[in-house]
Amino acid sequence: MKPGEPDFLVLEYVTITKDSRTGLVVAIGGTERAADILQRTGGFLTAPGPRGDYHRLPHGLTVEQQRLKATAASHALLCAGHSVHLDPALNALTAPNGERDAALRYLAQLAERASRAESSTEVAEVLTEIAGPASGLLPLTRDVVVRAWIALSPAADAESAGPDPVADLGNTANALSRAAHRILAARNHAARAPERSTGTTPPPSPARQPSAPAPRRR
Repeated sequence: MKPGEPDFLVLEYVTITKDSRTGLVVAIGGTERAADILQRTGGFLTAPGPRGDYHRLPHGLTVEQQRLKATAASHALLCAGHSVHLDPALNALTAPNGERDAALRYLAQLAERASRAESSTEVAEVLTEIAGPASGLLPLTRDVVVRAWIALSPAADAESAGPDPVADLGNTANALSRAAHRILAARNHAARAPERSTGTTPPPSPARQPSAPAPRRR
């Protein structure tokens, strides 16, 4: 250690997040002291894993209970000097509409980027955000509609007369998928197009005509 530098006590990093496959809130990393804090303040349980023990909240908790317990545990760990990453979705201290407001700001920024785009590359970047296969807005929206359609399907009355709104919801999901493919095709076309400005340029000035020769004096 160089002279004059402080001597830091670095504890193991603790990550508290929600497993997308099981829906359980898990805590990974940390020392035995961190495990004690997780158990006492958050109600976490120790579970064996392929790379050693980890900690998880019990089964059957509501989403709000998971958030409260994860937030309490993370703050207790921080107060004890541990480094902690808490999944923002589990932070009970954030504003209730914070994620929705962030999504609305994101959409407004995309609209602003599209209106100010000055090249085909910039247009392609915006369309990628809309229709990208992995995390584009339209594919993600389609997933939401599909999940809602699946949830509603068992409750649909098969004998009801007239239009079936649940079936229409499934058709809407297919329409969103087709729209995403069309936008992605336009994105690929814009990405391959020769780079040129989308703004207007002033027209070229007309060629200057040669002036008539001055009359000779006698």
